[in-house]
Amino acid sequence: MIKLLAKIFVERKEDKRSAYGILCGAYGIFLNILLFATKLFAGTISASVAITADALNNLSDAGSSLVSLLGFKIASKKPDPDHPFGHGRIEYISGLIVSFLILLMGFNLGKESILKIMNPEPIEFNIIAVAILTISILVKFYMAYYNTRIGKKIGSVSMKATAADSISDTISTLFVLISTIIAKYSSVNLDAYVGLLVSAFIFYTGIKSTLDTIKPLLGQPPQEEFVKQIEEIVLSEPNVLGIHDLIVHDYGPGRTYISLHAEVSANSDMLEVHDAIDNIEKQLRTELKTLATIHMDPIQDKDEETLKLKSIVTDIINGIDSTLTIHDFRIVTGPTHTNMIFDVVVPHEYEIPDKELVNLINEKVRKQVENGFCVIEVDKKMT
Repeated sequence: MIKLLAKIFVERKEDKRSAYGILCGAYGIFLNILLFATKLFAGTISASVAITADALNNLSDAGSSLVSLLGFKIASKKPDPDHPFGHGRIEYISGLIVSFLILLMGFNLGKESILKIMNPEPIEFNIIAVAILTISILVKFYMAYYNTRIGKKIGSVSMKATAADSISDTISTLFVLISTIIAKYSSVNLDAYVGLLVSAFIFYTGIKSTLDTIKPLLGQPPQEEFVKQIEEIVLSEPNVLGIHDLIVHDYGPGRTYISLHAEVSANSDMLEVHDAIDNIEKQLRTELKTLATIHMDPIQDKDEETLKLKSIVTDIINGIDSTLTIHDFRIVTGPTHTNMIFDVVVPHEYEIPDKELVNLINEKVRKQVENGFCVIEVDKKMT
């Protein structure tokens, strides 16, 4: 069904990503309201708190789908003076709201189940209710499937949160169905206990979805594959000898901006190199759909003294810790001493404090380089 709707409402749209998000949101609202109505009926005729709570969960899901739909609608708006990088991050916010709604539903269902454990009520077996629950499981499994598939296709955090919610609904409804059948063929009434178990599962799903949607809002490292693609494109240019200080700025799905430093020979024709850098930026925009700003760092790749001292410093750094790297190495010679100026890149979780690390490097360098002094800038690894 979703494929047919996509052919009608998505294929002809210029912004297919937003069209997919809006379509799935609207379709989710329709299915969840339908499930809410049928489950509420089933819960009423069977006097089951678990079925009624499951129905209210679907009503909450309809609200979540509405939030996702509005999120995609707003995210598709073009940049304006107040939002020069667009509105893409609203999709992360909508995913976070969906996660909060999942947590709220889990809490309310848990509270209602505890009250029913304290004051149990008999439930009535009804074949109509069983049929409705069975169909609901299939529908929710289908919703989880298409939200997962399209969420991966368009890289949507909010749709992945919706898919996770649908999976939790599938499992919770299955538990409700099992408890209903057990109550029919035994004297054991597990209705309220199953409701409590379902609420715990829903709450776990809500916490997981919340953490997944908070990460891009706070800022997370780019995917390793994306970094490799950037490196391959930039380093394929013969004029580029190395890259560092790569930063990926995420302003929402499909809205990434990158900045990096490209090392080039100080002996090169700067106009020629500048033209090569421009071409790299265009290639990144065309192939990876990302805007790039590249800073050129001229380095002395022909000076023997510079290369000799850089080799010594690199060996010292590797001897301290193989995870450390250096870049922007240059020297300034004088009548009494030589300054070696460079940046050292350390992981965020590195145990040695920056100042202590700088002193350690200087101490080891002075033992090997007579009248040699280091001027070091400590960088944190960004990718």
